[in-house]
Amino acid sequence: MYTPLMITSDTSERLIESTRELLWERGYVGTSPKAIQQRAGAGQGSMYHHFSGKPDLALAAIRRTAEEMRGKAEEQFGGPGTALERITAYLRRERDVLKGCPVGRLTQDPDVMADPALRAPVDETFVWLRGRLAEVLAEGVARGELSAALDPGVAAATVVAVLQGGYVLARAADSTAPFEQAVDGVLGLLAAQSTAS
Repeated sequence: MYTPLMITSDTSERLIESTRELLWERGYVGTSPKAIQQRAGAGQGSMYHHFSGKPDLALAAIRRTAEEMRGKAEEQFGGPGTALERITAYLRRERDVLKGCPVGRLTQDPDVMADPALRAPVDETFVWLRGRLAEVLAEGVARGELSAALDPGVAAATVVAVLQGGYVLARAADSTAPFEQAVDGVLGLLAAQSTAS
């Protein structure tokens, strides 16, 4: 049965998903309400029925993107294997490298960074990512897989910085090679901390 509630939910979802795509492709300034409505196949009235305006819709889209990124990362972090194997799985998972990180790219958007509400889920995601990586690395140290000299917090921050920098280098070169080299490099540094012979 097709009820108005189903239409409402579907329209809201289309608006959020369209905004996510446009933010990744064009940034906040380049994402107009008209472009969102056109991509979502929704009218202006529908958009303003569900969201108070572009900032409210952008916040919903950014939160969804951040949640999705955390969910994908947790698949590897919570999976089987040693700490190094799980981090390797995370760093080598399939990504659209040349489009950049959908959350990391938002840090380059001055309008997102200038708005505390829009910036918050971006910052929270990177805080979570560094913390979760630090937990995985600390497990590796506690299990004797990694050197006791390894500082999990510092190593986690390094992994995140290298990953985000790899995206930037790949986009600048229009090639995934710099990203792959950055991942190989940080994994080599972590492997040097491995206690396995």
